[in-house]
Amino acid sequence: MGVSEEMVFIVIDGLDASGKSTQALNLYNFLSNNGKTVYLRFHPSNDNFFGVKAKEFLYSRGRSAHFAAALFYMLDVIRSILLCPWRRYDYVIFVRYLMGTAYLPSPFYRIAYHLFASLVPTSNFMFFLDVTPEEAYRRILKERKRLEMFESLEELKRTRLKALS
Repeated sequence: MGVSEEMVFIVIDGLDASGKSTQALNLYNFLSNNGKTVYLRFHPSNDNFFGVKAKEFLYSRGRSAHFAAALFYMLDVIRSILLCPWRRYDYVIFVRYLMGTAYLPSPFYRIAYHLFASLVPTSNFMFFLDVTPEEAYRRILKERKRLEMFESLEELKRTRLKALS
């Protein structure tokens, strides 16, 4: 499923603490300062039920919380796609998109990725900011007061492998 010819859809994905938000904001500011209209959307979002629930479950533990976090994350992204005013902007930037499926356990992440990818718009401008799990973990420990369920070094290693496969 593609998006409008006039509008440019950009996705910035990567591990936690890879610099996604920083780069998205830099791009947003650059484009805006050059007269372009830009819609910037972060996931999970804090302005709707699905995004809030996804974030809540990220601070929970256990297999059911793991699935719930991923499910609510995907619903949050789908909601953003459905409600995005695509035609009103020159650029639409999503921070976190398909990579959220990499947080699901094997083999579910592959199934979810292919299902999700077949349902949502695609882009020629999908970027994965690749940092080592060790660097991501160092940044997380430096910046966060409380860790999410996927923010251990082992989880970051597993997620990166899945995202790059």
